Amino acid sequence: MSELPKRYEISEVEERIYKRWEQSGYFNPDTLPEKRTEPYAIILPPPNVTGILHIGHAAMIAIEDVLIRFNRMRGKKTLWIPGTDHAAIATQEKVERELYKKEKKTRHDLGREAFLKKVDHFAQESHDAIVGQMKRLGASLDWSREAFTLDETRTRAVKTAFKQMYDAGLIYRGERIVNWDPKLQTTVSDDEVEWIEQTTPFYYLKYGPFIIGTARPETKFGDKYVVMHPNDKSYAKYKHGEKLELEWINGPITATIIKDEAVDPEFGTGVMTITPWHDATDFDIAERHNLEKEQIIDLKGKLLPIAKEYAGEHIKKARVSIIKKLQEKGLVEKIDESYINRIATNSRGGGVIEPQIMRQWFVSINTPFKLKNSKLENIPSGTETTLKKLMQTVVQSGQIKILPERFEKTYFHWIDNLRDWCISRQIWYGHRIPVYYCVACGAKATTMSEGEMKKCEEPIVEIKTPETCPHCEGKIEQDPDTLDTWFSSGLWTFSTLGWPNETEDLKTFHPTDVLETGYDILFFWIARMILMTGFLLEDIPFQTVYLHGLVRDEKGKKMSKSLGNTIDPLEMANKYGADATRLSLIIGAAPGNDVKLSEDKIKGYRNFATKIWNIARFIQMNEQKRNKTLIKEDERYRKEFEAIKKTVTEAIEKYRFHDAAETLYHYIWHEFADNIIENGKPRLNGDDEDDKNAAYTMLISIFEDALKILHPFMPFVTEEIFETLHKDKMLMIEPW
Repeated sequence: MSELPKRYEISEVEERIYKRWEQSGYFNPDTLPEKRTEPYAIILPPPNVTGILHIGHAAMIAIEDVLIRFNRMRGKKTLWIPGTDHAAIATQEKVERELYKKEKKTRHDLGREAFLKKVDHFAQESHDAIVGQMKRLGASLDWSREAFTLDETRTRAVKTAFKQMYDAGLIYRGERIVNWDPKLQTTVSDDEVEWIEQTTPFYYLKYGPFIIGTARPETKFGDKYVVMHPNDKSYAKYKHGEKLELEWINGPITATIIKDEAVDPEFGTGVMTITPWHDATDFDIAERHNLEKEQIIDLKGKLLPIAKEYAGEHIKKARVSIIKKLQEKGLVEKIDESYINRIATNSRGGGVIEPQIMRQWFVSINTPFKLKNSKLENIPSGTETTLKKLMQTVVQSGQIKILPERFEKTYFHWIDNLRDWCISRQIWYGHRIPVYYCVACGAKATTMSEGEMKKCEEPIVEIKTPETCPHCEGKIEQDPDTLDTWFSSGLWTFSTLGWPNETEDLKTFHPTDVLETGYDILFFWIARMILMTGFLLEDIPFQTVYLHGLVRDEKGKKMSKSLGNTIDPLEMANKYGADATRLSLIIGAAPGNDVKLSEDKIKGYRNFATKIWNIARFIQMNEQKRNKTLIKEDERYRKEFEAIKKTVTEAIEKYRFHDAAETLYHYIWHEFADNIIENGKPRLNGDDEDDKNAAYTMLISIFEDALKILHPFMPFVTEEIFETLHKDKMLMIEPW
C-alpha cells in the first residue's frame, strides 16, 4: 500500500476523488460492476435556477447521498437523478429586476423573444454554478440522466399531461378568485403566498345595527351583505334573506342578511360584511348563496368608479381619507391601533397580494373520473374518484408513508381545505399553455353556420402545435399565459424517467423509493406530485416521504441575508471539507426538526476527518502480517463493533441519520481511538510477533469496516484511505 501523507489536504483529495468517481461510471446504475436486480431510486428535488445553492440544499444533498451510497453498497441498482427547476416567477422577477437596475428597461421594452433569451442565459449560468456546488459536496448523482423542468423532454410531458387532464374534464377555464400580484401583474399560487405579520389599525365600523371589523376599509364600498352564523343566538332575531336599509360610505344602501356557518361567532362581534371579489372566504360564501360580486379594486391596485371621489386612487393612499369620511358620518365606532394583521405577499418579489376574480385556467380537485389501470391501494380499476379523494386515500391507506408521522395531520388538514388549483400565470418565462384560439372565424362569420362558429370559439388543446384552426382552417393564436411552475415539477418523479414514453427507466424505477425534502413544501410540491401521478399513471410517485427540518443559525434564528447570518456551503466545503460540512448538517438533525449550525460546528467535524486520517496513518505505520482469524482476546472488540454496525444500519433504515452518524462519531473517536488503539499500542511495540500480528489484524479489520459504514456520511476521506489500503478497489461499491 502507498503511504498516506502526514497532512490531509482536503481540497486536493476531494477534487481528485470526485473525478475518479465520475470516471468510474458507477453513479449510473447501468454501469455498476456486477448485475443488480433490486432497484432503488431517488429523484433530486430540483433547485431553482435563481442563484446558487444555500445551506438548506446542502442538507438535502447530504441526506439523499447517505441513502444512495448506503443502498449502492447493499447491492441495489441505485439511481439518483439530478435536475434543476426553471422556477418561472422567481427567475423572471430576478432578471427583470436586474434589467431595470442596469438598463432602466422592462421586459416590454425588449419584447418576449429577446427577454426570454436573457432569462435563458441567466438560468444557464445559475445551473452551471449549482451543478458545480453539488459535485463539490460529493453528490453521487447520475449526471447522464440530468433533467431540467423546461427542457424538451419535460416540455413534451407537460403538454401531454395538460391535454390528458383537459380531455378528462379536470382542467377548465373559468372565473374564480385568485391571488393577484399588482406589482408583477400575474396570478400567484397559494404556495408562493408568504404571510407577513404587521401592526396595522383595525377599524370597527357601524353597519346599520351591527358593528363590523376590518383592516381594509377601502374594499367596503360594495359591501351589501351582512353575514352571521345560523346558530348564533345573538342575532337570532334576524332572518336569512332579510333586507335592511342603512347609511354607508357613499350614502344609503339596502343590505341583505345572510346566514352561513363560515362565520366564527367568537371572533370580533360575530358578524361581518363580505367583499366577494377581493376575499377568498367571502367568494365561497357568495358562491354558496348565489350572491352578486362586484369589483372594487382594479388590477393595478387602484379603486374603481364604485368608490366615487376615490376612483383612480391607490388603495394605500385612499385608506386614510376613507376613514376620515366614515368618521365625519359617525360610522366609526373605534380604532384599534395595535392590531396584528397577517398580510399576504408574493414570496417571489414582495408584492402585496390583492385577491381578484379572474378568468384563468384551473385544475378541478372535485371532478369525478374513472381509473382504468389502477395501481392504487383502496382505489381499484373502474372506481370513480376525484383528485382530492385520491390524495387523501394514498396516505390514509399507508401506500405512501410520511416521516415524521406527525406531518400526516398537517397534510390532511391542507387537503381537506384544498381549492381548485389556478395553473395560469401572466408571465413570459415558463411552459406556455398548450391552448390555441381561432382568430379567423369572425372574418368568416357570413359563410359559417352557428354550429361551426361555436366549434371555432372552443379552445384548441394539442400536444403538437397546430398550424391552423381544425374547424375553419383559419389563423390561430396561442394562449399568452404560462403554466404554474408547480405543474411541471408535479410530474418530476416520472417525467425524469422518460414519461410519456414507456421507457425502461420508468418500468424499473417508478414509483421511486423516497422523496426527501424540507417540511416547508409538504403541500406545495409533494401533494401536487401525488395528484399528478395518481391521475396520469394511476400510481404513487414514491413510497416514503422523508421531511428534514430547516437549517438555522447557532441561536436558532432563520438564516437570511438581511440578518447576515447565512452560511455558504461551498465556502465551508472549501475551508473545512465537504465531509465536515455534510456531517455537521446530519448530526443533531432529528427527522422533521430544525438544526442549528455554526462555523465552529463544521470546524469540529473537520477535526474528526483529521482524526480518521491520523488513525489510518498510525495503523499503516504499524503494519504487520494479517491473520486469517482473530484471536480469542480480540473477538470482544469485534463483537462490540458488530453491534455498532447493526445499530448504524438499523438507524439508516429507519431514517434516523443523526443517530447513525453520532453513533459512528463517538465509537471511532472515543472507543476505537481512545481505548482500542491505546490498548493495542503495547502489543504492537512488543516482541511477540504473533501478538503483533493479532493486534494489527484486529485494528485493521475493524477500521476497514468502520470506513465502509462511515462512507455514506463522509465519502471523501473514507474513499481516499480505503483506496490507499486497497489499490484495486473502490469503497463506494464495496459491500456494506
